Amino acid sequence: MTISVFGLGYVGAVTSGCLSQIGHQIIGVDVHEPKVRAFNEGRSPIVEPELDDMLQSACREGRLRATTDAAEAVAASSISIICVGTPSLPSGSLDLGYVTHVTQQIAAALRQQGKKHIVIFRSTMLPGSTRKMVGEQFADLLQSGSLQVFYCPEFLREGTAVADFREPSLAVVGTEYGNAPASDEVMSLFGGTPAVLRWEGAEMIKYSCNYFHALKVGFANEIGRLAKHLNEDALRVMDVVCQDTRLNISRYYMRPGTPFGGSCLPKDVSALRSFARQQGVNLPLLENTQATNDAHQQQFVQLIEKSGKRRIGFIGLAFKADTDDLRGSPLVAAAETLIGRGHTVSIYDPQINLSRLIGSNEQQIQTRMPHLAQLLKQDAKEVIEAAEVLVVSQKCVPVEVFRACVRADQIIIDVNGWAPLKSLPCRYEGLCW
Repeated sequence: MTISVFGLGYVGAVTSGCLSQIGHQIIGVDVHEPKVRAFNEGRSPIVEPELDDMLQSACREGRLRATTDAAEAVAASSISIICVGTPSLPSGSLDLGYVTHVTQQIAAALRQQGKKHIVIFRSTMLPGSTRKMVGEQFADLLQSGSLQVFYCPEFLREGTAVADFREPSLAVVGTEYGNAPASDEVMSLFGGTPAVLRWEGAEMIKYSCNYFHALKVGFANEIGRLAKHLNEDALRVMDVVCQDTRLNISRYYMRPGTPFGGSCLPKDVSALRSFARQQGVNLPLLENTQATNDAHQQQFVQLIEKSGKRRIGFIGLAFKADTDDLRGSPLVAAAETLIGRGHTVSIYDPQINLSRLIGSNEQQIQTRMPHLAQLLKQDAKEVIEAAEVLVVSQKCVPVEVFRACVRADQIIIDVNGWAPLKSLPCRYEGLCW
């Protein structure tokens, strides 16, 4: 089966690589020439474990190519998967401009070609968006029976996205009326045993999951702040809370440390909050999720500044380990604030290669930290030895390297609870413990 994947960012790249590995022919489609060129050379436009090897293998075996020509991709495929970005507008609401543009391109191609086709929306969209897109672009095609439209949200975590695709934590298929698709093609495409809902239900599940993840991070960090005030170890408190696997269920986000960030949680918290306001629904807990994250970010910066030191070294800058995604990173925000207040900042993150940054990831860092190239160091020792305060958010440097380089007058601020740092011959401070 030949599948066209529209949007070669994070979700599109992983979807393309994983589907190619199970035997599908993939045509990637993107407006950005660098992404198309990278795909045609078997290179991933993002950093994600296993993905480079998967794309190289698929290219070598003739199962993967990319183009900027939407009509050509639709003509050569039986399924189109829409994975383009849905960024936030300045108001906090969702920008569906990219999805609308791609939907128009696919609709025009299908009318011209007169073929049967399946369209799957995978971009994160607010409830009602798929129905609106179908009404505006696909109504005649759907009515004629030549087109089927589904909404299948993704549940991929950066850094573990390939493993998540292979063994999904949740599988959801949204249809017009909430009935199972006539064929097994869509039901089996993304693995698992999908729950089938109406389009609106499938869209709502994606936001429900992301809001819950954001709430868990905020909750753990609020407990962390209170526990630290009481001289209690919040990591231990939360570890015991998570031993209740019958009621508390998930451990993944229930860990005090970094404020939530990345390309999904801040955007989706903002979008659903804006949506609830527009609908006139009062949701006070959800309304304040971003506020508690902002307060945690503020305390994080205050913890660094209260040392009175001026030279700050960051070990890890991306919003989490095993990715180069700087969008919404709390570490970028902290570094940006400290630089603005006159501190000297140096950074080590082995995953970040500025020449590989593409699309909105590159655009955001160019806007917020255009001088990042001067701050990034290739050798962790250079950052460790130069800093008076070391902010450690990732385990990307062996403890032995720290032990060999740190001095008694230095301070290590442990952002995510890496226990061996406590044994180093310098002052240790945990963010929430």
